[in-house]
Amino acid sequence: MNKESKIVLGAWAWGDNNSYFGNNYDQSHFQEVYDQAVKSGLTFWDTAFAYGAGNSERILGNLMEHTPREELTISTKFTPQMADNSENPVEQMFEGSLKRLKTDYIDYYWIHNDADVEKWTPMVINLVKSGKVKHIGVSNHTLSEIKRVQKILVEAGLKLDAVQNHLSLLDRTSEQAGILDYCRQNNIEFFAYMVLEQGALTGRYNQDNPFPAGSVRAQVYNNKLPQLIELLNNLQAIGDKHGISIAQTAMAWAMAKGALPIIGVTKVNQVKDAKAVTQVQLTSSEINQLEEVADKANVNTIGSWEQDMRED
Repeated sequence: MNKESKIVLGAWAWGDNNSYFGNNYDQSHFQEVYDQAVKSGLTFWDTAFAYGAGNSERILGNLMEHTPREELTISTKFTPQMADNSENPVEQMFEGSLKRLKTDYIDYYWIHNDADVEKWTPMVINLVKSGKVKHIGVSNHTLSEIKRVQKILVEAGLKLDAVQNHLSLLDRTSEQAGILDYCRQNNIEFFAYMVLEQGALTGRYNQDNPFPAGSVRAQVYNNKLPQLIELLNNLQAIGDKHGISIAQTAMAWAMAKGALPIIGVTKVNQVKDAKAVTQVQLTSSEINQLEEVADKANVNTIGSWEQDMRED
């Protein structure tokens, strides 16, 4: 990874085929988004087979075809719940990802969740030893599971390079469970997803302008919007001091935690916002203020696919 990278661009919403996000953008829509990202020097992309059943990888693979591969950092995932019955389901899913992404290696390959640490972790080892995977990561794992993965990898002469968990002002359970500290102490990069809570921490959505009806986001967040008013107001006030938006302030908070925020981008202006926030540094008092207000909102945004990291 380029050591200057402070932001990862997420393609979870690309090829959305189940109305999770409530958009129906096709590949042509994302061409401009991708071009703006490369132009801005934001070349670290996060996707997964699980995102749109391969649609996200397919779109990204088509778009990156004309960019020199060495200029890109690509992150994708093995999702245990989508494993087939082959002898090595990890390798099967991985090879499919390579085809869709039109590449012969992956920079960061993740075990997407903690379904069975003992079963799935060893299956990634040969991918690294073959050179097809540069870095191993785990996502949605608790601290004890992360330590177990690390032990399995060390016994094979490897190490865990990255952890990707939900981290936002509304979900700090990975921090509270000691996972961020463990990553710092063991030279493991921490990637934060849902930093903007799928749009709830951008200021775009409120009681008068809720999430798109019929989308999963609407079901999860619309009834929580009234509780977020004070937090959004504080994000706005602090952002104004730095000349940035509500969303950018939430991103800057995650960076201040030492995390690499994964920012979902579906529009050109979101790419520009992500680029601009890399130059921003919040003060410790601003960070404390935001966390106090967020705690007071008392909103639980732990996803149906994840667990409370504090209950390890």
